[in-house]
Amino acid sequence: MSKRIGLYPRVRVEGGDRGTVSQAGAVLLVETIRKVGLDTSISAALAPWRKPRTVHDPGKVLLDVALATALGGDCLADVAMLRAEPAVFGPVASDPTVSRLIDVLAAAGPKALTAIRTARAEVRTRVWELAGEDSPAAGGSVIVDIDGVLVLAHSEKQDATATWKKTFGHHPLVAFVDHGQAGSGEPVAALLRPGNAGSNTASDHITTTQLALAQLPKHLRRGQQTLIRTDSAGGTHAFLDWLSRRGRWLSYSVGMTITDAIHQAVLKIPKKAWTPAYDADCTERPGAWVAEITDMPDLSTWPKGMRLVVRKERPHPGAQLRFTDVDGLRLTCFATNTKGGQLADLELRHRRRARCEDRIRNARDTGLRNLPLHDTAQNRIWLEIVSLALDLLAWMPMLALTGTTRRWEPKKLRLRLFSAAAHLVHTGRRRWLRLPARWPWTSVIIHANNRLHALPNPG
Repeated sequence: MSKRIGLYPRVRVEGGDRGTVSQAGAVLLVETIRKVGLDTSISAALAPWRKPRTVHDPGKVLLDVALATALGGDCLADVAMLRAEPAVFGPVASDPTVSRLIDVLAAAGPKALTAIRTARAEVRTRVWELAGEDSPAAGGSVIVDIDGVLVLAHSEKQDATATWKKTFGHHPLVAFVDHGQAGSGEPVAALLRPGNAGSNTASDHITTTQLALAQLPKHLRRGQQTLIRTDSAGGTHAFLDWLSRRGRWLSYSVGMTITDAIHQAVLKIPKKAWTPAYDADCTERPGAWVAEITDMPDLSTWPKGMRLVVRKERPHPGAQLRFTDVDGLRLTCFATNTKGGQLADLELRHRRRARCEDRIRNARDTGLRNLPLHDTAQNRIWLEIVSLALDLLAWMPMLALTGTTRRWEPKKLRLRLFSAAAHLVHTGRRRWLRLPARWPWTSVIIHANNRLHALPNPG
């Protein structure tokens, strides 16, 4: 009778192999950088901060940190995973060199931030052109979601204060372009704020929107084809006035707080005025209705053309009702300047703003769970690094993946694609990464790599 040795085979471990490459699937991100011209754009943008006889290009150093963050890193030192694989990632700067660059860019302040953001905007236009029908603006319009996120701090970092949730940290505002149901989303703004910053501060929403619009192709920076979507934190006079100002003419879909005037208007809505709301698949949603109340409350001080739409629905099991709810049904309200269209369609469009919560969750998994540096100026550079990482995690699937794989979130991309190991082979003056045949997603990596290689080179 053989002796049991456990449920798993016993394997001995030793180091010393030089032919195996870890994180080999990250070659997809490297090839994306090369094909969209992000390396040359960032290098040119940061050229003013490159000292004579410097070995490492500042743009390459910043991109290396962004790559490490895209692969799951959460601090500057995690760039070591790239340094270990020079055949894939090239020469990588030492930790002191990386830290010095961050300090230099932080000291430059708005100039460095503007240089990085301008390079990202230029590359984004090229990416959307390469994506064609898969671009978020393929239909001639684009949706930008704005929301706040609490980033906890576990030490006395600059501008870390008590938050409205009685935690301690920062309260940045972020904006994402919605890719719709077929994709994910990409970051277009990240405004770092103290933890005690207000949720409905109109000036901060305006600044975040300005940063987001600057990231879009020029023809989308004003006009009704660009929709700004927020929760009730954006439902202020100043913000809506700014969005609808003459010459800007942006579309908006903004949540509104249920005030007493709105509550009284809802009580006067006749039963026949309520129409069924829609589910995500555009079918009628049981227990939910929508109605328009634009003509009921006094909207004379609000922008012209603003419409108010309310929704009532049965609360989920265990949900607590509020004083403003009616007859055991939960009320929500939003404002929009979109003319025409069925109320259920407009309400479903606004409710899809919840996808922004998924983008924030992915951002937390990509360097936004905490701000690793002490000074606010340094952490502003870190937010740009996180944005670069999230850009890569959105652009690579948009250009290289198809079907359901394009919707994979960063955690799944890391587990199934980026973490794959490969054997590095030199032959015919070329380097080949041979992926294991047993890896379940080898075919996905190869197919994605082939799609990237088929794209035209920049310039």
